[in-house]
Amino acid sequence: MSPEFLHTMVRVGDLPAALKFYCDGLGLTQVARADNEAGRFTLVFLASPADIARMGGVPAGKTPTQMDIAMIELTHNWDEADYQGGRNFGHLAYRVDDIYAATQRFADLGVTISRPPRDGRMTFIRSPDGISVELLQKGAALPPQEPWASAPNIGVW
Repeated sequence: MSPEFLHTMVRVGDLPAALKFYCDGLGLTQVARADNEAGRFTLVFLASPADIARMGGVPAGKTPTQMDIAMIELTHNWDEADYQGGRNFGHLAYRVDDIYAATQRFADLGVTISRPPRDGRMTFIRSPDGISVELLQKGAALPPQEPWASAPNIGVW
C-alpha cells in the first residue's frame, strides 16, 4: 500500500474570517473552491505557495484530489455557525491505488467501514481514537464490486 496524503478537512463557521486567517495570516493560497447550493455548503482548498511552486503551479482543470500537494479543505456548512467540542475537525484524506484492497485491509484488521466504497471511489473509516479517515481511489473510480456495492453505512463518517 502506498497512500498519498491529500488533505485535512476543517469545518468553519465564518468562511471570510477563516480565509483571512489561513490566507492573510498563514499565507496559504486558494487553489480550488466549490459552492454546492443543493447541499448548502462551500469547500475551499488551500495550499502553501511553496507546495504550489513545487507542483509547477495550479494545473487547470484538475480537481484537488488530482493535485500532488497536501492541502487544507475548509468546509463551510451554510446553516452551521458555531462548532463546539472539536467538531470543526473533519477528516484526513489519502489517495490509494486500489480502494477495494485498501478497504478490505482495514476490514481484515477489524476496523468498521463507516462508509463503504459502493461507488468504487471513496470510503471512510475511523482510527482507534475516532479520527475520520477518507480513502479515495487514484484515477477513475473502479467498477462497483461486492461486498461493497450493497454494504450500508455504519455509524458516522
